[in-house]
Amino acid sequence: MDAGLRAELSRFISQQGLPEDYIAIIQEYLLPLAEWIASRKREKPLVTGINGAQGSGKSTLTAALAIILEHCHGFKVATLSIDDLYLTRYERLKLAEEKHPLLKTRGVPGTHDVRLGIDTIHRLISASGDVLVPRFDKYTDDRMPEPLWSKYQAPVDMVLFEGWCLATPPQSQLELIQPVNELERMEDDERHWREFVNDSLAGGYQQLFDLVDALVFVKAPGFNSVLQWRSAQEHKTFKAHEEEGMNIQQLTHFVQHYERLTRVSLECLPDIADVVLELNGDQQITRAIYKS
Repeated sequence: MDAGLRAELSRFISQQGLPEDYIAIIQEYLLPLAEWIASRKREKPLVTGINGAQGSGKSTLTAALAIILEHCHGFKVATLSIDDLYLTRYERLKLAEEKHPLLKTRGVPGTHDVRLGIDTIHRLISASGDVLVPRFDKYTDDRMPEPLWSKYQAPVDMVLFEGWCLATPPQSQLELIQPVNELERMEDDERHWREFVNDSLAGGYQQLFDLVDALVFVKAPGFNSVLQWRSAQEHKTFKAHEEEGMNIQQLTHFVQHYERLTRVSLECLPDIADVVLELNGDQQITRAIYKS
């Protein structure tokens, strides 16, 4: 690692409030991963998907990869999170009234603007000139106004597209019958919500996922780690506003919205992904598995 990249990454680590030893993770795992991604680049722009459970650190990993790919390989890199594609708060409230009350909570398939995601990626890799990339504010629980969206000069060389349900396959109707947690038992006893989510995942989301050329899976040790990680993420989000955010009971309820598909991802994506980064309970990468 040259001095310029080390200095840039050190600033990034400081800005993100990461432990100083994160630089060791970068050296051992992210530099080789960036090299692998760079090797997949051909004549056309490359879209790399990065899936990881809530709080797994995939957003931080994505941002660090962008720095490395730009500095070491000279690529123009755009980043996009599936979280930035959430429907507006108004649209989700309307959806909740028309379909199911649980849909007012952001996150699951059916609560994103899939067409916005598809169009954004297409513009990034094939348009010419400035392209605006949507951003979502989790503090206000709403999409940011367009003047605050990120701007990239298209076409870019690479898009790093990250999301908790990225490339996750839908389930069969039989698999939907048995509830996986208290939320599904008490608030979706007739399965309308989970069926809507599954149908959404089986529909336009697959068109969005088909834009991914290479897939990286950041694998949590199990679903039980997600609540702990998501709690730390909540604290970080609201700390800047000097507020508490959700308490542990609220967070437990919130995370249950994601449990079903997170478990599907943990079961299926190790076989689907091109690269698997295994995490321990402390969110530290312990092993990288390259399949190609």
